[in-house]
Amino acid sequence: MVILAGILIGAILGIVYVRRRNGNGFDVAQYAAVWGIIGAILGVVATIGIERLI
Repeated sequence: MVILAGILIGAILGIVYVRRRNGNGFDVAQYAAVWGIIGAILGVVATIGIERLI
C-alpha cells in the first residue's frame, strides 16, 4: 500500500509542479510519470524500512 500511495502522491505533486510552470499536456504527462516513479522508489524504501523495524 505504501508503494501505491507513493506513486499517487508523486504523480499529483508532479502535476501540480508543472501546472505552476505553465507546461503543456506532454509536460504534465512526463512530470507525473517521473515523479510517480520517484514516489514508488521512496515507497519501496519506506516499506523495507518498516518491515525491518517490525
